[in-house]
Amino acid sequence: MSHSLAPALRPHRSFLSVPAINQRALSKISSLACDGVILDLEDSVSFEKKHEARANLSGHFAEPPAGDRLSIIRINPLLSKFGADDLALVVSIRPDAILLPKVESAEDLQTVERVLDEAGVPDTTKIWAMIETAKGVLNVGTIAGSRETLVPRLQGFVVGLNDLRKETRIPARKGRSFLIPFLMQVVLAARAHGLCVIDSVFNDFRDAEGFEDECIQGRDMGFDGKMLIHPAQIDPANHHFGPDPEAVAEAEAIIAAFSTQEAQTLNVINLNGRMIERLHLVEAERLVQLARLIGQSSRIDQSPFDQGKTET
Repeated sequence: MSHSLAPALRPHRSFLSVPAINQRALSKISSLACDGVILDLEDSVSFEKKHEARANLSGHFAEPPAGDRLSIIRINPLLSKFGADDLALVVSIRPDAILLPKVESAEDLQTVERVLDEAGVPDTTKIWAMIETAKGVLNVGTIAGSRETLVPRLQGFVVGLNDLRKETRIPARKGRSFLIPFLMQVVLAARAHGLCVIDSVFNDFRDAEGFEDECIQGRDMGFDGKMLIHPAQIDPANHHFGPDPEAVAEAEAIIAAFSTQEAQTLNVINLNGRMIERLHLVEAERLVQLARLIGQSSRIDQSPFDQGKTET
């Protein structure tokens, strides 16, 4: 089976975790403005409820899910007594993606890739990996690199800090200062191999200010979005991880400047006193396209890059 390594551009600002055992929560998904849902068969489902949770998902996917959000099923670890049945469910349902917990090596993902290929599941069903253990962080570069050879379905990482904190004994403190090196290592590996990367959950959904602070931190670290545990977190995540309007305006100005006849053969141009390279055009085009996908308008009149304005 052939696979494309160029992922389609789409927003990944907000991934809401929904327990597969919760029928009421499943029924409300179509009304939510999140970019993706993680339908959880793992941590949020007790051992005696695993079978019921799988049945719930079978019913949920009986009709194609409404809306354009990603539907991702988080299974139990493959070596657990629930892993094989969870994987069989994914084969039958064929969601947008499968999320594998506690990934520590590329081999963890190869098994899933092989099962999906042998079952004839189209490559539109992707693989995501939870990076939530010390070994997972240490091996994250190799795991990310497997996308180019062994696991072409691999599309992204989701960081799981609750398990990582427990294993490393780093306390859950505001600012995550001692965890930043681990987080940046995951972001770097993802970017080196063209993967999406989603920041960890913020556990206290009642602390709106703390959540927004962590969204801003995650955005500045380079994450595409955040895993969420409550619908109230969707709008703030969409806001903070969405394209900044002034950045979009600057990007539109760069695109316009490079589209002029005199700039066609130039790799560097002078835009209102700033030197802009053609490599910036690629990022500008990505940013503008992403903003259009989410229906976000720019504010060119507020940008210092706007044609006709000069910097002081």
